[in-house]
Amino acid sequence: MSGAAEIVFERVTKRYAGRAGAALTDLSLTIPAGSFCVLVGPSGGGKTTALKLVNRLVAFDEGEIRIDGRSVTDLPAVELRRGIGYVIQQAGLFPHLTVGDNIATVPRLLSWPKGRTRARVAELLELVGLEAGDGQRYPAQLSGGQRQRVGLARALAADPPLLLMDEPFGALDPITRIRLQDELARLHREVAKTVIFVTHDIDEAIKMGDRIAILRQGGVLAQYDTPDAILARPADDFVAQFVGEDRALRRLGLIRLGDIELAPPPEEVDGGLHASREMSVRNAVSLMLGAGVESLVVSGEDGVPAGVLTLSHATELLRE
Repeated sequence: MSGAAEIVFERVTKRYAGRAGAALTDLSLTIPAGSFCVLVGPSGGGKTTALKLVNRLVAFDEGEIRIDGRSVTDLPAVELRRGIGYVIQQAGLFPHLTVGDNIATVPRLLSWPKGRTRARVAELLELVGLEAGDGQRYPAQLSGGQRQRVGLARALAADPPLLLMDEPFGALDPITRIRLQDELARLHREVAKTVIFVTHDIDEAIKMGDRIAILRQGGVLAQYDTPDAILARPADDFVAQFVGEDRALRRLGLIRLGDIELAPPPEEVDGGLHASREMSVRNAVSLMLGAGVESLVVSGEDGVPAGVLTLSHATELLRE
């Protein structure tokens, strides 16, 4: 398989024996092919349950889940799972296998020729930012961040159209987590897969997702929309409280300086505050407030000034 897949949840309900309420209640949403969808919400919101229903690690009681129009129940479970990449917290690598052998797990199950498998392992090591020599190491010899990269490479090995990611960065330190978030965002742009990503962190959801599904207790869908729409127009008080009172600033975090119209740059730039076009407006505002200034100069990759952002302009962006 290759490319990306559309995922449809149609009135899906899941109940666990011994529990009074449902874990997931009448969930309906469509995840377009190639999108990065984040499931987020409090504990008991059914995020991980929804994820595991897609590859049938858990069976649902009512409704239907379709991948590119085909019900997940129409395929044998093993065949279904071989066509889906799955990444969990702490990677879940086989400790007795080398990194290369871990990545090659699914291609070998699919009986790929040895040469093709070796080439794919080498390609993926480079893609996720590991050295070629890391393929001969064992998981215990790697850092937590490196193990997560291997887990991602293993999930991508057979070029599946869909990746399921269950809080993959939850156990990492903040610096490593940010680096891997950035790496995953880059990979998503390059490999164009459909990603369903579970997290409890609204900041991570806003940063990573182009669509966010917020689930409340009992697995009830509270809102499903783009990050900007959710921050600008929360569906109800629950969503407003969940995304936080600083949602206006979070909206500015979605906008890059290079994406907005700036005031003309000064003819001469002598000192003052500077930022790159890749910086978010939120971070630029933070810089200005910290320095006690009303504006900063935005420069391109070549260092040439491209324009000026002012605090008043940043405020106006929130009204759009």
